[in-house]
Amino acid sequence: QVQLVESGGGLVQTGGSLRLSCTASGRTFGSYAMAWFRQAPGNERDFVAAISWSGSVTNYADSVKGRFTISRDNAKNTVDLQMNILKPEDTAVYYCAAAAYGSAWSSPRQYNYWGQGTQVTVSS
Repeated sequence: QVQLVESGGGLVQTGGSLRLSCTASGRTFGSYAMAWFRQAPGNERDFVAAISWSGSVTNYADSVKGRFTISRDNAKNTVDLQMNILKPEDTAVYYCAAAAYGSAWSSPRQYNYWGQGTQVTVSS
């Protein structure tokens, strides 16, 4: 069992930056692939970025490539999402997700555990 808690959301102006962090409980964090998804009102939950259990493989949605960076620290049980050059269309609730023995998958159906989400709002 893994419990995930996100932090770092907030309100930022267009072009600004935010860093989201997800802290996981449990001693086997290093065996989980981790990902970030986001959901805007009325929309489905969309893939943002993912990282394999080792950190050697990353995967990004086309809409965030070159602007967002996912990273993990297995010693601290954390996965971060650095978001730069934010746009109003990045506004959403951002969720952290974990998949046991997974890779950098992009489908939400492949993730077993989810955090409660953190709101990111980008003003124009």
